[in-house]
Amino acid sequence: MDLKLLKEEALEATARFFRDSLGTLPDQESDEWEAAYRRHFELAKKKHAPQAQASPQRLPPAVSAEGRTDKLPELSGPTTEKRWAATLRADRLEEIQSKDIRIWLAGAWTASKIWVDTRDLPAPAFLRRIEAEYGASRRRADKQAVVLQAEQNTKAATAEAVRQRVQAAGITAEGLIGLVDVSPRAKAAAAKAKLAELSTADRHMRIFETTNPATLMVIEKAAADRTEYAIERDEGLVTDLKLFTQSGVS
Repeated sequence: MDLKLLKEEALEATARFFRDSLGTLPDQESDEWEAAYRRHFELAKKKHAPQAQASPQRLPPAVSAEGRTDKLPELSGPTTEKRWAATLRADRLEEIQSKDIRIWLAGAWTASKIWVDTRDLPAPAFLRRIEAEYGASRRRADKQAVVLQAEQNTKAATAEAVRQRVQAAGITAEGLIGLVDVSPRAKAAAAKAKLAELSTADRHMRIFETTNPATLMVIEKAAADRTEYAIERDEGLVTDLKLFTQSGVS
């Protein structure tokens, strides 16, 4: 490995990096230049290492299940910083062997500032940080999945219990429509929250609370007709309507 050639390649890559990202070259004595030069020097060393020569294909930064790199998330921040961060991101992703971590990192680090702020971290230290953050993210996701599954199980168990109550009580859409049909009519009032929606082969009925606590509003639609009327509120009917709605039975 020719050290002089490595230095020349690193200098050229560093200059190209700043021209592409900033449109100008900083002072070569500046910390900014030194950090970028060290990074590109290490990349050049890896590129020309014997192991790399034996296996020249480096893993690309994967950001999807298919490993595509053409749809990296857009970075946020000032335009100049975004260009610099995009180059830093590309270099960093190339150094990460784990596809899962690359995919996670590309989606999690979408602010330019965080890439720029970690520009001076040596590759091993950067990888340790990313692996720790990725592990913490996976643990949070696993915990959230357990909580979500528990909530879904509780909801399913509650819904099943309600369905069993409805079936045991013999509550059906046909029966409820029949109860509405025989309920005393009342003076109409403005509709509020919907209590239930009942459907059979030939009838479709929606029942609402109203501004008058003593009445319910019924809106029924047939093939070409729409009928609205109020009925006297019956707490037994209201309870059955709510239970039927909670059960999800149609």
